[in-house]
Amino acid sequence: MFPFNLIVTLGLILSFMLNLLNLPGVAGIVWLYRYCKNGTSFTPSGIYQQNLNSLLAFLSSNATQGKDFYYTTAGEDPSDTAYGLFLCRGDIVPLKGVCQECVSAAAKAIVQDCPKKKASIIWYDECMLRYSNESFFSQVEEDPSYAKWNPGPPVNESERLTELATTTMRDVATRAANDRSGKRFGTEQVNFTSSQTLYTLVQCTQDLSVADCSKCLREAIGALPYCCYGRRGGRIIFPSCNARYELYPFYRVENLQSPTPKTGNKRKIRIILLAVGIPTVLIAIIVGSGLVYLLRKRRKEQEKGKDLPELLQDLTSPVTTGEGNLPNSVELPVLDLTTVREATDNFSDSNKLGRGGFGTVYKGVLSEGKEIAVKRLSKKSCQGLVELKNEIILIAKLQHRNLVRLLGCSIEGDEKLLIYEFMPNKSLDFFLFDSSKGGQLDWPRRLSIINGIARGLLYLHEDSRLKVIHRDLKAANILLDHEMNPKISDFGMARIFGVNQTEANTKRVVGTYGYMAPEYAMQGMLSIKSDVFSFGILLLEIISGKRNSRFYFSEDGETLPTFAWNLWSKNQGIELMDPLLGNSFVGDEVLKCIQIGLLCVQDDPSDRPTMSLVVLMLGSETMTLPQPKKHTFSVQRVVVNKESSSNCEEFSSINEMTISDVLPR
Repeated sequence: MFPFNLIVTLGLILSFMLNLLNLPGVAGIVWLYRYCKNGTSFTPSGIYQQNLNSLLAFLSSNATQGKDFYYTTAGEDPSDTAYGLFLCRGDIVPLKGVCQECVSAAAKAIVQDCPKKKASIIWYDECMLRYSNESFFSQVEEDPSYAKWNPGPPVNESERLTELATTTMRDVATRAANDRSGKRFGTEQVNFTSSQTLYTLVQCTQDLSVADCSKCLREAIGALPYCCYGRRGGRIIFPSCNARYELYPFYRVENLQSPTPKTGNKRKIRIILLAVGIPTVLIAIIVGSGLVYLLRKRRKEQEKGKDLPELLQDLTSPVTTGEGNLPNSVELPVLDLTTVREATDNFSDSNKLGRGGFGTVYKGVLSEGKEIAVKRLSKKSCQGLVELKNEIILIAKLQHRNLVRLLGCSIEGDEKLLIYEFMPNKSLDFFLFDSSKGGQLDWPRRLSIINGIARGLLYLHEDSRLKVIHRDLKAANILLDHEMNPKISDFGMARIFGVNQTEANTKRVVGTYGYMAPEYAMQGMLSIKSDVFSFGILLLEIISGKRNSRFYFSEDGETLPTFAWNLWSKNQGIELMDPLLGNSFVGDEVLKCIQIGLLCVQDDPSDRPTMSLVVLMLGSETMTLPQPKKHTFSVQRVVVNKESSSNCEEFSSINEMTISDVLPR
């Protein structure tokens, strides 16, 4: 019998193929997202509302004249002027009435969805409508943003699809931005496999210059892998531009080619093709899926048949990093599975300490009374033997008082277990973001934790025999021992550099949403400064007691660094401090730590200090610190589609989303 997932997949595919009979622009418009800007309310029945009503009427009437883009103003007094525009998708303009229908619906919906707001945006699949009390014409704006991906099953060749999509879209973006007609619109379709075609579309508002359109599309295309890696389709929508790819024709291909058959003939041809194609494709899918299922089942049986010495030989063989091989001698105790099961009471819920990106952590007590923490890698986890081997070798060879100690491992059948020293006080986030526990972290304790994390990172970057970039530094990965001393943990995503290597351009972007440096998240540029950025975010969280994610998932999209910088630049930095600190803080120390945190999160990695300089600044009472530049990175503000899901457990949290295997632009 086939697994349930196969049945669901077949249902999705059948539903999709039937939906091809109603391509975009044929069966009505599709609402996507709205943005209502806070703090911009107007007085009902006032002059601004009258101007806004006139503006929306102007926009709707101009959509009836066959325009795909139009912008205008309403009002004479600058204080009450309404500015607005609409943009219809370039392929639907030849379809009579579709642009008009979309703009008219948008004009009605936007005042209902965003009542009394002076600035709002509404997006449909076929159009976008926007208005504001301030002029935004001819300006590149990437905030607010909206991201959405195809909820269908991930593709098998995720990396190749992402590479092909981004490469194709960059070429299309160049053509669209330089289009002499000024449409700022482009599409391209290329073969992904012998039976699958990749469809791409990019578009800017037509008031942008060539350079501004190019810039906007670069950012949008660069953000797509960040949200949609491995997906069959995805889109990023900014106020000034948008980019999308799919493995089906989501735009009207026939409207972009000539000559074309008449509409009636096209529909008949499509029905005939689908009538023949659906049964054929379904039969092929059922047969192919059955073969894949049998092959996977056989492979699992073969893996279960491996004995422990064979798997350990895999684990202790050299790891190729791109800069050479890791040393292959790992002296690490191996515990049998029975011993671990007894220690954890067969992984009982009562011994569960928490759940991380790659599985669940349990407390255990060995027969001699020694307490341990067991990370049980989930069978559904994306972490495989490569990451497991990486973590074992790294932690076994790196010894520092601010790094967690790996005591052993156990690998039998499907079970992959890592055994660590037990941290009785769990992780930093357990205290830091809990109003009932945060008071246990007074300022001297928080300052001690900050210094400990900084020393641990300095060891990884400069003082150990391996030059290590952690790549996933966050509060959840800082464990606290019985004296509340911090220990950096979870090295499954760490990257090893050569002795003289300063940076690398990687195709595999991993880490946690909100902690990743902009150049790493968007371009794959990895360096020690990537960890410095994460440390800066963590430092600001320790001071404020607030998660960065609390800010960038808020409606106005403000980040913790920008919030901190705004206070600090106004000499109000103390207001950032966690109220739970009470009177335990030293004002000068808090302000210095805020300034160090702001230095660490600057956009340009060359502006960020090294960890050796950070440790020096933290320990010095007389050193004059540089002035930080404002953090402006905007990709964190992309709105994540909460209906999306993943087969990997590290995608289980919206508020602290772990990204694994994301290909940058």
